[in-house]
Amino acid sequence: MSELKFEIIETVAVLSEGSKGWNKELNLISWNGRAPKYDIRDWAPDHSKMGKGVTLSEEEITILVEAVSKRR
Repeated sequence: MSELKFEIIETVAVLSEGSKGWNKELNLISWNGRAPKYDIRDWAPDHSKMGKGVTLSEEEITILVEAVSKRR
């Protein structure tokens, strides 16, 4: 299995903090040197470990934001 490389380009928001200090974050991340995408997942305080998450393109995050805005 090849090594997963990532670079957090920007932390957009910390959505919540868990009881063990991990944060659920919305970040802009470059995975394996590719163009950055939006990513929602849990992170250890030092970003050395991560939980499962979801990665969204610019188009997908726009659709998500519009859909949530309509529910208000």
